[in-house]
Amino acid sequence: MKEAPPAAGISRRVLGAAIGGTLAAPQLQAAQAVTFGLTPVFLDSDIVLVRQIEAYLAGRLGRAVTVVKRRTYREVTSLLVAAQLDAAWICGYPFVQHREALEVLAVPAYRGAPLYQSYLIVRRDREATGLADLRGDIHAFSDPDSNSGFLVTRAALDTLGAAPATFFARSFFTYGHRNVIRAVAAGLANSGSVDGYVWDVMADIEAPLVAATRVVERSAPMGFPPIAAARAGDPGLRRDIRRALLAMPQDATGRAILSTLRLDGFAEADPSLFASIEAMWLRTRDTG
Repeated sequence: MKEAPPAAGISRRVLGAAIGGTLAAPQLQAAQAVTFGLTPVFLDSDIVLVRQIEAYLAGRLGRAVTVVKRRTYREVTSLLVAAQLDAAWICGYPFVQHREALEVLAVPAYRGAPLYQSYLIVRRDREATGLADLRGDIHAFSDPDSNSGFLVTRAALDTLGAAPATFFARSFFTYGHRNVIRAVAAGLANSGSVDGYVWDVMADIEAPLVAATRVVERSAPMGFPPIAAARAGDPGLRRDIRRALLAMPQDATGRAILSTLRLDGFAEADPSLFASIEAMWLRTRDTG
Protein backbone atom coordinates (compact mmCIF):
# COMPACT_ATOMS: atom_id res chain seq x y z
CA MET A 1 0.00 0.00 0.00
CA LYS A 2 2.69 0.28 2.12
CA GLU A 3 3.47 4.55 -5.41
CA ALA A 4 2.49 2.07 -5.56
CA PRO A 5 0.93 -2.59 -6.62
CA PRO A 6 -3.67 -1.08 -12.80
CA ALA A 7 -5.08 -2.51 -16.09
CA ALA A 8 -3.55 -1.11 -19.23
CA GLY A 9 -2.94 2.59 -18.80
CA ILE A 10 -3.88 3.13 -15.17
CA SER A 11 -3.58 6.91 -15.47
CA ARG A 12 -5.69 7.07 -18.63
CA ARG A 13 -8.36 4.47 -18.03
CA VAL A 14 -11.79 6.06 -18.46
CA LEU A 15 -14.65 4.55 -16.54
CA GLY A 16 -16.96 7.53 -16.37
CA ALA A 17 -20.12 5.52 -16.79
CA ALA A 18 -19.33 3.39 -13.78
CA ILE A 19 -18.50 6.44 -11.69
CA GLY A 20 -21.72 8.12 -12.71
CA GLY A 21 -23.69 5.08 -11.63
CA THR A 22 -22.19 5.19 -8.15
CA LEU A 23 -22.78 8.92 -7.76
CA ALA A 24 -26.42 8.39 -8.60
CA ALA A 25 -26.78 6.21 -5.49
CA PRO A 26 -28.28 7.56 -2.23
CA GLN A 27 -28.19 11.32 -1.79
CA LEU A 28 -25.08 12.29 0.13
CA GLN A 29 -25.54 13.48 3.68
CA ALA A 30 -24.53 16.98 4.63
CA ALA A 31 -22.29 15.54 7.34
CA GLN A 32 -18.56 16.20 7.27
CA ALA A 33 -16.82 14.38 4.45
CA VAL A 34 -15.17 11.05 5.15
CA THR A 35 -11.40 11.30 4.64
CA PHE A 36 -9.50 8.39 3.10
CA GLY A 37 -5.71 8.54 2.98
CA LEU A 38 -3.43 7.11 0.29
CA THR A 39 0.32 6.72 0.57
CA PRO A 40 2.37 7.43 -2.57
CA VAL A 41 2.65 3.89 -3.85
CA PHE A 42 1.87 3.84 -7.56
CA LEU A 43 -1.36 5.83 -7.34
CA ASP A 44 0.31 9.22 -7.14
CA SER A 45 -0.50 10.40 -10.65
CA ASP A 46 -3.80 8.61 -11.20
CA ILE A 47 -6.52 11.23 -10.85
CA VAL A 48 -9.12 9.00 -12.51
CA LEU A 49 -8.55 6.20 -10.00
CA VAL A 50 -8.72 8.60 -7.06
CA ARG A 51 -12.08 9.90 -8.30
CA GLN A 52 -13.34 6.32 -8.68
CA ILE A 53 -12.42 5.53 -5.09
CA GLU A 54 -14.12 8.68 -3.83
CA ALA A 55 -17.25 7.94 -5.87
CA TYR A 56 -17.47 4.30 -4.82
CA LEU A 57 -17.06 4.99 -1.09
CA ALA A 58 -19.45 7.95 -1.23
CA GLY A 59 -22.12 5.79 -2.84
CA ARG A 60 -21.70 3.09 -0.21
CA LEU A 61 -21.40 5.36 2.82
CA GLY A 62 -23.97 7.97 1.82
CA ARG A 63 -21.49 10.72 2.64
CA ALA A 64 -19.06 12.77 0.62
CA VAL A 65 -15.58 11.23 0.54
CA THR A 66 -12.28 13.04 0.09
CA VAL A 67 -9.07 11.19 -0.76
CA VAL A 68 -6.07 12.70 1.04
CA LYS A 69 -2.59 12.15 -0.39
CA ARG A 70 0.78 13.09 1.02
CA ARG A 71 4.36 12.70 -0.25
CA THR A 72 5.56 10.31 2.44
CA TYR A 73 4.20 7.31 4.35
CA ARG A 74 4.97 9.08 7.61
CA GLU A 75 2.74 12.04 6.83
CA VAL A 76 -0.26 9.83 6.07
CA THR A 77 0.38 7.58 9.08
CA SER A 78 0.67 10.56 11.44
CA LEU A 79 -2.69 11.90 10.27
CA LEU A 80 -4.26 8.47 10.67
CA VAL A 81 -2.90 7.83 14.17
CA ALA A 82 -4.17 11.26 15.23
CA ALA A 83 -7.64 10.32 13.86
CA GLN A 84 -7.41 13.17 11.38
CA LEU A 85 -8.17 10.61 8.67
CA ASP A 86 -11.10 8.21 8.91
CA ALA A 87 -9.16 5.45 7.15
CA ALA A 88 -6.04 5.06 5.05
CA TRP A 89 -4.30 2.55 2.84
CA ILE A 90 -0.95 2.27 4.57
CA CYS A 91 1.93 -0.21 4.76
CA GLY A 92 2.43 -3.11 7.13
CA TYR A 93 5.55 -1.47 8.57
CA PRO A 94 3.84 1.65 9.97
CA PHE A 95 0.92 -0.52 11.05
CA VAL A 96 3.07 -2.69 13.33
CA GLN A 97 4.79 0.41 14.72
CA HIS A 98 1.41 1.86 15.70
CA ARG A 99 -0.50 -1.35 16.33
CA GLU A 100 -2.01 -0.11 19.62
CA ALA A 101 -3.50 2.96 17.93
CA LEU A 102 -4.69 1.36 14.69
CA GLU A 103 -7.18 -1.27 13.59
CA VAL A 104 -7.00 -3.18 10.31
CA LEU A 105 -10.25 -2.76 8.38
CA ALA A 106 -9.41 -4.91 5.37
CA VAL A 107 -6.48 -6.29 3.40
CA PRO A 108 -6.34 -6.61 -0.39
CA ALA A 109 -6.34 -10.08 -1.92
CA TYR A 110 -3.75 -10.33 -4.70
CA ARG A 111 -3.47 -13.44 -6.86
CA GLY A 112 -5.67 -15.32 -4.44
CA ALA A 113 -4.03 -14.33 -1.14
CA PRO A 114 -3.54 -11.24 1.10
CA LEU A 115 0.20 -11.43 0.49
CA TYR A 116 2.96 -9.74 -1.47
CA GLN A 117 6.76 -9.72 -1.68
CA SER A 118 9.68 -7.32 -1.76
CA TYR A 119 11.95 -7.45 -4.81
CA LEU A 120 15.59 -6.50 -5.22
CA ILE A 121 16.05 -5.22 -8.76
CA VAL A 122 19.00 -4.30 -10.98
CA ARG A 123 19.40 -3.28 -14.62
CA ARG A 124 18.59 -6.17 -16.94
CA ASP A 125 22.09 -6.48 -18.39
CA ARG A 126 23.82 -6.67 -15.01
CA GLU A 127 25.32 -9.90 -13.72
CA ALA A 128 24.01 -10.26 -10.18
CA THR A 129 22.13 -13.05 -8.45
CA GLY A 130 21.29 -11.70 -5.01
CA LEU A 131 21.87 -9.19 -2.25
CA ALA A 132 25.52 -10.15 -1.71
CA ASP A 133 26.33 -9.03 -5.26
CA LEU A 134 25.01 -5.52 -4.57
CA ARG A 135 27.73 -4.51 -2.11
CA GLY A 136 29.14 -1.08 -2.99
CA ASP A 137 26.09 -0.11 -5.08
CA ILE A 138 24.22 3.14 -5.25
CA HIS A 139 20.90 1.75 -4.03
CA ALA A 140 17.40 3.21 -4.36
CA PHE A 141 14.90 2.72 -1.53
CA SER A 142 11.26 3.75 -1.71
CA ASP A 143 10.47 5.29 1.68
CA PRO A 144 11.99 4.94 5.18
CA ASP A 145 8.60 3.66 6.44
CA SER A 146 8.06 1.21 3.59
CA ASN A 147 8.28 -2.50 4.37
CA SER A 148 9.06 -3.77 0.88
CA GLY A 149 10.91 -0.63 -0.16
CA PHE A 150 13.25 -0.43 2.86
CA LEU A 151 12.66 -2.62 5.92
CA VAL A 152 13.03 -5.99 4.17
CA THR A 153 16.43 -5.06 2.72
CA ARG A 154 17.55 -3.48 5.98
CA ALA A 155 16.62 -6.66 7.87
CA ALA A 156 18.40 -8.85 5.31
CA LEU A 157 21.56 -6.76 5.70
CA ASP A 158 21.25 -7.08 9.47
CA THR A 159 21.54 -10.86 9.15
CA LEU A 160 24.82 -10.27 7.28
CA GLY A 161 26.10 -8.03 10.07
CA ALA A 162 25.79 -5.00 7.80
CA ALA A 163 23.64 -1.90 7.38
CA PRO A 164 22.67 0.26 4.38
CA ALA A 165 25.23 2.92 5.30
CA THR A 166 28.11 0.43 5.35
CA PHE A 167 27.03 -2.09 2.71
CA PHE A 168 26.11 0.34 -0.05
CA ALA A 169 28.38 3.10 -1.35
CA ARG A 170 25.33 5.34 -1.16
CA SER A 171 21.57 4.96 -0.84
CA PHE A 172 18.68 7.36 -1.30
CA PHE A 173 14.88 7.44 -1.05
CA THR A 174 12.76 8.03 -4.14
CA TYR A 175 9.43 8.29 -2.24
CA GLY A 176 7.59 5.96 -4.58
CA HIS A 177 8.05 2.40 -5.83
CA ARG A 178 7.55 3.51 -9.41
CA ASN A 179 10.39 5.95 -8.87
CA VAL A 180 12.67 3.14 -7.67
CA ILE A 181 12.09 1.32 -10.94
CA ARG A 182 12.73 4.51 -12.90
CA ALA A 183 15.96 5.19 -11.01
CA VAL A 184 17.34 1.71 -11.69
CA ALA A 185 16.17 1.68 -15.32
CA ALA A 186 17.80 5.06 -15.95
CA GLY A 187 21.07 4.14 -14.26
CA LEU A 188 20.62 6.66 -11.44
CA ALA A 189 20.90 3.69 -9.07
CA ASN A 190 22.68 0.36 -9.53
CA SER A 191 19.97 -1.50 -7.64
CA GLY A 192 16.74 -0.92 -5.76
CA SER A 193 14.27 -2.27 -3.21
CA VAL A 194 10.73 -2.29 -4.55
CA ASP A 195 7.22 -3.56 -3.86
CA GLY A 196 6.86 -6.79 -5.88
CA TYR A 197 3.16 -6.13 -6.53
CA VAL A 198 4.00 -2.75 -8.06
CA TRP A 199 6.82 -4.19 -10.18
CA ASP A 200 4.55 -6.98 -11.45
CA VAL A 201 1.70 -4.63 -12.36
CA MET A 202 4.02 -2.12 -13.99
CA ALA A 203 5.55 -4.94 -16.03
CA ASP A 204 2.18 -5.08 -17.78
CA ILE A 205 1.28 -1.40 -18.00
CA GLU A 206 4.74 0.15 -18.47
CA ALA A 207 6.53 -2.80 -20.03
CA PRO A 208 9.39 -0.89 -21.74
CA LEU A 209 10.39 0.77 -18.46
CA VAL A 210 10.23 -2.39 -16.35
CA ALA A 211 11.92 -4.44 -19.07
CA ALA A 212 15.08 -2.42 -18.43
CA THR A 213 15.23 -3.97 -14.94
CA ARG A 214 15.48 -7.50 -13.55
CA VAL A 215 14.54 -9.12 -10.23
CA VAL A 216 17.54 -10.75 -8.54
CA GLU A 217 15.91 -11.66 -5.23
CA ARG A 218 12.38 -12.05 -3.87
CA SER A 219 11.47 -11.99 -0.19
CA ALA A 220 9.20 -14.45 1.56
CA PRO A 221 5.48 -13.57 1.24
CA MET A 222 4.24 -11.02 3.78
CA GLY A 223 0.95 -9.36 4.71
CA PHE A 224 -0.26 -7.06 1.94
CA PRO A 225 -0.43 -3.33 2.85
CA PRO A 226 -3.69 -2.94 4.80
CA ILE A 227 -6.42 -0.37 5.00
CA ALA A 228 -6.50 0.79 8.61
CA ALA A 229 -8.28 3.25 10.87
CA ALA A 230 -7.59 4.84 14.23
CA ARG A 231 -9.11 3.03 17.19
CA ALA A 232 -9.96 6.48 18.55
CA GLY A 233 -12.27 7.13 15.60
CA ASP A 234 -15.97 6.40 15.09
CA PRO A 235 -16.51 2.61 15.39
CA GLY A 236 -19.68 2.78 13.31
CA LEU A 237 -17.84 4.47 10.47
CA ARG A 238 -15.04 1.91 10.69
CA ARG A 239 -17.64 -0.85 10.34
CA ASP A 240 -19.25 0.86 7.34
CA ILE A 241 -15.92 1.41 5.56
CA ARG A 242 -14.99 -2.23 6.12
CA ARG A 243 -18.31 -3.36 4.66
CA ALA A 244 -17.84 -1.08 1.66
CA LEU A 245 -14.40 -2.52 0.97
CA LEU A 246 -15.58 -6.12 1.28
CA ALA A 247 -18.50 -5.41 -1.07
CA MET A 248 -16.37 -4.09 -3.96
CA PRO A 249 -16.71 -7.20 -6.15
CA GLN A 250 -20.53 -6.84 -6.05
CA ASP A 251 -20.51 -3.27 -7.40
CA ALA A 252 -19.76 -2.07 -10.96
CA THR A 253 -17.50 0.76 -9.85
CA GLY A 254 -15.91 -1.45 -7.21
CA ARG A 255 -15.10 -4.06 -9.84
CA ALA A 256 -13.64 -1.38 -12.10
CA ILE A 257 -11.35 -0.20 -9.28
CA LEU A 258 -10.25 -3.77 -8.51
CA SER A 259 -9.59 -4.43 -12.19
CA THR A 260 -7.45 -1.31 -12.46
CA LEU A 261 -5.52 -2.29 -9.34
CA ARG A 262 -5.25 -5.94 -10.44
CA LEU A 263 -6.70 -7.04 -7.11
CA ASP A 264 -9.18 -9.85 -6.41
CA GLY A 265 -10.96 -7.89 -3.70
CA PHE A 266 -10.61 -7.08 -0.01
CA ALA A 267 -10.85 -9.44 2.95
CA GLU A 268 -10.86 -9.23 6.71
CA ALA A 269 -7.52 -10.17 8.22
CA ASP A 270 -6.09 -10.92 11.63
CA PRO A 271 -3.23 -8.60 12.66
CA SER A 272 -1.04 -11.71 12.97
CA LEU A 273 -0.75 -11.51 9.18
CA PHE A 274 1.90 -8.85 9.82
CA ALA A 275 3.93 -10.85 12.37
CA SER A 276 6.93 -11.30 10.08
CA ILE A 277 7.05 -7.56 9.40
CA GLU A 278 6.89 -6.83 13.11
CA ALA A 279 9.73 -9.29 13.74
CA MET A 280 11.93 -7.52 11.18
CA TRP A 281 11.12 -4.13 12.70
CA LEU A 282 11.92 -5.26 16.24
CA ARG A 283 15.20 -6.88 15.16
CA THR A 284 16.42 -3.85 13.23
CA ARG A 285 15.21 -1.44 15.90
CA ASP A 286 17.17 -3.27 18.56
CA THR A 287 20.34 -3.39 16.46
CA GLY A 288 20.06 0.21 15.27
